[in-house]
Amino acid sequence: MPSVSVVIPVLDGEVHLPALLAALEREGPDEVLVIDSGSGDRSVEIARAAGVDVIEIPRSDFGHGRTRNLGAERTRGDLICFLTQDAEPVEGWLAAYREALRLAPRVGAAYGPHLPRPDTSPMISRELTEFFRGFAPDGAPAVQGREGPVFLSNVNACYARACWAELRFPDVPYAEDQAFARAMLDAGWLKVYHPDAGVRHAHDYGPVEFMRRYFDEYRGLRETIGHVEDMSPRTVAGVTRRGVAGDLRWMREQDWSAGRRVRWGARSALHHSSRQVFAGLGSRSSGLPAGLRRRMSLEGNRGPPARSLSPDRMPRGRPIAPAGGELVWNEMLRLSRDGQAPLLDPTPGMGDRDRLHVAVVIPPFTRGSGGHASIFQIVRGLERMGHTCSIWMYDSPGRHWERASVLRRRIVEEFVALDAPVFRGFDDWFGADVAVATGWETVYPTVLLPGCHARAYLIHDHEPEFFAMSAEHLWAERTYRFDLYPICGSTWLRDLMRDRYGREGSWFRFGVDHSIYRPRDAPRRRDTVMFYARHVTPRRAVPLAMLALEELHRRRPDARIVLFGDTDPLDTTFPYEFLGVIDPEGLAWRYSEATVGICLSLTNYSLIPQEMMACGLPCVDLAGRSPEAVFGSEGPVELAAADPLAIARAAEALLSDEERWRRRSEAGLAFVAGATWERAARQVEKGLRRALREREGSGAGGKSA
Repeated sequence: MPSVSVVIPVLDGEVHLPALLAALEREGPDEVLVIDSGSGDRSVEIARAAGVDVIEIPRSDFGHGRTRNLGAERTRGDLICFLTQDAEPVEGWLAAYREALRLAPRVGAAYGPHLPRPDTSPMISRELTEFFRGFAPDGAPAVQGREGPVFLSNVNACYARACWAELRFPDVPYAEDQAFARAMLDAGWLKVYHPDAGVRHAHDYGPVEFMRRYFDEYRGLRETIGHVEDMSPRTVAGVTRRGVAGDLRWMREQDWSAGRRVRWGARSALHHSSRQVFAGLGSRSSGLPAGLRRRMSLEGNRGPPARSLSPDRMPRGRPIAPAGGELVWNEMLRLSRDGQAPLLDPTPGMGDRDRLHVAVVIPPFTRGSGGHASIFQIVRGLERMGHTCSIWMYDSPGRHWERASVLRRRIVEEFVALDAPVFRGFDDWFGADVAVATGWETVYPTVLLPGCHARAYLIHDHEPEFFAMSAEHLWAERTYRFDLYPICGSTWLRDLMRDRYGREGSWFRFGVDHSIYRPRDAPRRRDTVMFYARHVTPRRAVPLAMLALEELHRRRPDARIVLFGDTDPLDTTFPYEFLGVIDPEGLAWRYSEATVGICLSLTNYSLIPQEMMACGLPCVDLAGRSPEAVFGSEGPVELAAADPLAIARAAEALLSDEERWRRRSEAGLAFVAGATWERAARQVEKGLRRALREREGSGAGGKSA
C-alpha cells in the first residue's frame, strides 16, 4: 500500500485547524506536515500539540506553488495530499484517494468535492454542490484526461509523487493547481475526481471581500492559464438571473421560510452580479492602473491602517534576505563582466565538412508560434541534409516548468517531428560547430557558451520594435552588435542589418509546407474575411485591423468575418466567428473556403500570408514596410496604408471585384510555388557555412570582439 503524506500551509488558522487535525488522526495518513508562514495566533501551538511536524517560514517567503513544493520536498510519502487550513476531511477521505490513484495507469493526481458547512450561505452551498456533482453525475469516480476538465484544487487534492517530481508547482501568485493540471494533462498524466474524497470547506466573505477575492482569483487564472472571464452586460445579467433562480429553488428545497428567501434573494443578486464583474476585471487587471488594482485586491488591502507621521516616526524599510539563484536576464551582467566566451581555434576546411553539429538556442514557445514553427522546420531540413542538431531551451523568466522530455514531445506534437534532442538550460552543454541564437533573449546565453567554432543569429524580426523604450528595447538592439553571423528572414531584414548596424549577413525565405497548405476541395465563398488576430503579439497591429473590420462591417454588413490565431476572443462592435488556435490542416481548409485574408506585419513579413496564398487565398498586408519589400508593390499581396479606411477598402476591393480577386489569387499561387522549407534550410545552411568560413579567414581564436 502506498504511503501518504499530508501537507497543510497555515496562516492564522486556529479556528478550523483543531478539527482538521482531528479528522486526519482518524483517517490515518503516514505523515502530516504543517507549514506555518508567520501566524499571529495559536496555529503553531495547536499543530505541535497534535503531534504533527511543523515548519515555520517568514510570511514573505510564502508562495502558493513555492510553499507546496517545499512541503513535498520535506515529506516522504508515495502520495502527497494537500489541504488548506479550513478543509476538514470527511470519513473515508483517505481510502477514497488511495482508490483514486489506482484506477488507471498514469494517474498523477486526484481531487474531491468541497462540501458546505452548516452555516454556509445558500449561494455558496448550492454552487459547491452543483459544481462538484457535474464531475461525476452518476456518483462514481471519474478518470479525466486531456479532453476533460482542467480543474484541480489544492484546497483538497492528492498527487502521485512521481507526477509532482516531474512537473512541480509553478511559482505563481494564484492558481498553481490549475496551471499544474494543464501541464500534467499535456504531459500525458491523468487525474481523477472521487466524490468520496470530500472536505468540509466554504468561504463566506462579506460582499466587498467576496468581490476582491474573485478579482484576485481570476487575475491568477489569467496569469497562469490565460483565462479571460466575460463581463459584458448581457453576460452579467444572464449569470445573475440564473444564479438567483437557482438559489431560490435551493432554498425552497431546504424548506426555508418566505421571508428568509426574500432576504437572501437580494444578497444572491448582489453576489452573482458582483462576482461576474470582479472576475472579469481580475482577468483584465494588467490593463488597470496600479493604484486601482491595489484597492480592488483582497490581499492588497490587508495590513495596518493608515497612520499620521511625524519627523521622529519616519517609515523604515524591512530587511529582505537574498532569494538565491540568479536574476532574470543575469547573462547581461555576466557578459558585461566577462565578455563573450572564446571561440575554438578555426580548423582548415571546417566550413566545408559534410556533417555539421548545429546547436539551436530557442526562447520559450507557445502552441501556434510562427517563429518557432520556422525554427523547427529549418532544423528538420538541416537534419534531412545530414547535419546533427540539438535544441537548447533558454527560459530565464521561468515560463516553462515542463521537463526537457515533455518539451520535446510538445515540439513533435505541436510543430514538426525532429530527431534533435531537447535540453532545458545548459547544464549538459557539450559544444557545437555553430551555436545559433534564434531571438534577442537567446543571444546573451549563446555568446557565453564555450566550445563553439562559430556563432550565428537566425533573425526573424527586427525585435527592438517589440518594445517601447525600455531595458528590453536596449538589450534587443545590442544583440545586433555582437559577433554573430546574421542569417535574416528576408532581404528587408538583411539590408536593415547592413544599413543600420553595419552587419553583413545572408538571408533565407520562409517556406510553406505544400503538403498541408494547398487549395482544398472546399466551395470558395465570396463573403468571408479571415483575420490573423493574435492580439498577444503587438506587432500584429490587431487594434488597427479591428478598426478596419468595423469599417468593413459598416460598409458590408453581410460580410462574414472570421478571427483566428489566439486563445481568447476579442470584444468587438461587429459579429464574427472565432476559431482560436487551430491545427494547420484545419487552417488550410478554412483558407480554401475564404475570400480575403488579413495579416498585418510590422517587424518583418509573416509566414501567414504565404500559407494563405498557397491555398489560393489573396491577402491584405501593410504597404511601405517589410511586406512591400518582400512581395513588391504590385505583387501578389493587396497592400494598404496603415489606416483603418485603407485596409477596409483593400479588403472590400477583393470582396467585390472578382477579376481583381482572381489575379491576386493566381499571382499568390505562383509566388509561393518555389517557397519550401527544404529551400529555406539550404539557405540557412549556406549562412552557417559562411559563418564558419569567416572564422577560418580570421585565423585566430580568443574572445570575439
